[in-house]
Amino acid sequence: MAHVTNEQVDRLLEQALLLDDHGALARRLDALAQGYESGEMSRAAILVLAAEEWRQSGQPATALDRYQSALEDGGEVPVDPRAGIADTLFELDRPEEARAVIAAIRAGDWNPATALTVAETLVAYGDLDAAHEWATDGIRACGTGSGTRACGATGPGIRDSLLRTRYRIRVDLGLPEDDLDALLDVSR
Repeated sequence: MAHVTNEQVDRLLEQALLLDDHGALARRLDALAQGYESGEMSRAAILVLAAEEWRQSGQPATALDRYQSALEDGGEVPVDPRAGIADTLFELDRPEEARAVIAAIRAGDWNPATALTVAETLVAYGDLDAAHEWATDGIRACGTGSGTRACGATGPGIRDSLLRTRYRIRVDLGLPEDDLDALLDVSR
């Protein structure tokens, strides 16, 4: 059993970046999650990182399993693991299941970082209208400043990313400029 530090995970990520070996990093993150006792990040967050690395290594089925494990673990994560599940289901050509997962996210509590991830997924799979809605709602949630959907620790970086993503979607949809576009100009 191990106590996991952010520095330890950062070192693993740096090594994998240098070696360009996502599979090796995924296996190391899996081992870290399996031996997890306590840490500066949750076991669920480590499982999400492992899932992302499994996807990068071309193993979406294994990634789906890790996202599901992160969801079942219930630990604190910056982005709802279901967003990764939905994205992976799209990748596995299971769009109906992916849309059902997105609907479940929408029906519950979500944060702006999750809204950004869902919006980016929907853009990647061609649903610009739904992506625009998620980006817009994510921006508005950031603006509330309180409650479970506030930007909180993610700060203005997530809001700015949502604004940029929404702008690109709006342009692709041919929609006119609106009041939220003005926030993008202010954030620069």
